[in-house]
Amino acid sequence: MIKGLTRAGLGQTPPLPEFVSLASRYGFGAVDAGGSELEAWIDAAGTEGVRQVLKEQDVIIGSIGLSPEWRQSEEVFRAGLPRLVKDAEAAAKLGVTRCCTYVLPSTDYPSAHFMAVATRRMRTCAEMLGAYGIRLGLEFVGPHHLRTRWKHPFIWTPEETLDWIDAIGCSNVGLLYDAYHWYTTGGTIDDIRKLRADQIVHVHINDAKDVPVSEVLDNDRVYPGEGVIDLAAFLQGLQEIGYRGVVAQEILTLQPPAEPAEELLARSREGFVKVWRCS
Repeated sequence: MIKGLTRAGLGQTPPLPEFVSLASRYGFGAVDAGGSELEAWIDAAGTEGVRQVLKEQDVIIGSIGLSPEWRQSEEVFRAGLPRLVKDAEAAAKLGVTRCCTYVLPSTDYPSAHFMAVATRRMRTCAEMLGAYGIRLGLEFVGPHHLRTRWKHPFIWTPEETLDWIDAIGCSNVGLLYDAYHWYTTGGTIDDIRKLRADQIVHVHINDAKDVPVSEVLDNDRVYPGEGVIDLAAFLQGLQEIGYRGVVAQEILTLQPPAEPAEELLARSREGFVKVWRCS
């Protein structure tokens, strides 16, 4: 597996080329990025120039985010599709094969209708991404407070998400498996062992404060090894089923950290050392 980073929880990070260099310096082999960032970097340095930097730093782009806003109106969703094409084109030039989005566990739209609409929209996005050799990862979101944040329940477990993926019906769709959501939905290592590696598109790692699981807040996470999640078991399960992709740190916080990015990257590196026992 490849140790990776998102920008979440790292404070004021530099532009993508410098962020890649920082990640490499602190021992990380992947960073997640926005498709528009990749496009801008390619425009500035050329495809071969970007590839050369990534090769020299021994860093890959782990995943891009899904740019169309699929949770709102049809007009808003359709307006985002041209951006998705540009993102996919830029990602494909750099060999990026992952694009991810999160799935909130409740919605203000009636659940059945929202499921029908969301299924069609996800299929549209998956087909567009598939044309560029890119997989789409869907992240189930587990914290209890979000299950009633909006009017109607939606889905929040890996089992429900896998059923939805079957309904979407595109072979390039799978799970974004996040340690925080695994923990808040009562996940165990045996739940991971039931999966196939090819069902997982991308992985996030983070830790939780020592409070009752029902009180864990989605945006109040801590660094790997600083909380109560059994991250060694989480990683062991992924290793056992043969997952060899990126495991990207994602630390959502109530307030942006004030520490310099270098200090937070050193903290990230130390956290990975604490829990990374199986690769």
